[in-house]
Amino acid sequence: MAEAKAKKNIFSKIFSFFRACIGELKKITWPTPLATTKNFGIVVLVIVVATLFIFALDMGLFKLLELVMDPGSSVLS
Repeated sequence: MAEAKAKKNIFSKIFSFFRACIGELKKITWPTPLATTKNFGIVVLVIVVATLFIFALDMGLFKLLELVMDPGSSVLS
């Protein structure tokens, strides 16, 4: 006859889950404060550059639309 496997109770499952979580957390290599500051600066710089690019594109398209839809230069009047 086949041997029956012993079932783990819920508390041992929870305990083994948290042990595995702690083991995985120990494997993480955390960045240094200097690296975090440097990465933060890069992110802020990219956001500023993207904001300026979108602003310039928006203003350019707005001026182009103003030329096309200028109400003072109507052909019908």
